[in-house]
Amino acid sequence: MDFSFLSKWYEMILKGTGITISVSLIALFFGFIIGLFICLAKLSKNKFLSGLASVYIEVLRGTPLLAQVFLLWFGLPQIGINIPGIFGISSEFVTAAVALSINSGAYVAEIFRSGIQSVDNGQMEASRSLGLSYSSTMRYVIVPQAIRNILPALANEFISLIKESSIISVIGVKEIMFVQGVVKNSTFKPLEPLIVAALIYFVLTFTLSKLVGLLEKKFAMADA
Repeated sequence: MDFSFLSKWYEMILKGTGITISVSLIALFFGFIIGLFICLAKLSKNKFLSGLASVYIEVLRGTPLLAQVFLLWFGLPQIGINIPGIFGISSEFVTAAVALSINSGAYVAEIFRSGIQSVDNGQMEASRSLGLSYSSTMRYVIVPQAIRNILPALANEFISLIKESSIISVIGVKEIMFVQGVVKNSTFKPLEPLIVAALIYFVLTFTLSKLVGLLEKKFAMADA
């Protein structure tokens, strides 16, 4: 196997890696916000909000991410809605970030729900007995504890986002898989660029997995 192409293409490969990490971080950030609101809506006593949140979660988790990306990129323009580029960022990147954020939000909502339900019921009862409203109790007591409980799961969601972001190459986002396709077509080497791309994904996810393991051990020691 010949990897001599790296001397010419390494800058583009590094840039593609940066884009992969960037879009994953953005999706995790907005997915966190979306997931929190969807989770609170699902746990709400308002049947309409709860039902709407449940539909959101089921639809987003029950349909392929690729279909969601295509719906935003190809479907919305058909009804006169175009996702624009902002601050010099391409519309392809923005569309990919929106799709990943919306998708991640559905999974984060379920992570949040498990985290909130893991908090002892006595916390809610004690807070209410002290005069805190339900919303204040959730905001100042329950949610902060839930976030601490779900940090390892959120880190694992970030790992999943890095791998799932490979899908966005289909709409022209110049991340790792897009770059490997460019290199493959330019060098006529179908195998070596794929090996490089796979190794980059492995290094990223392996490193993050080890960090998650350290985080879990830290929390386990703190709880001991």
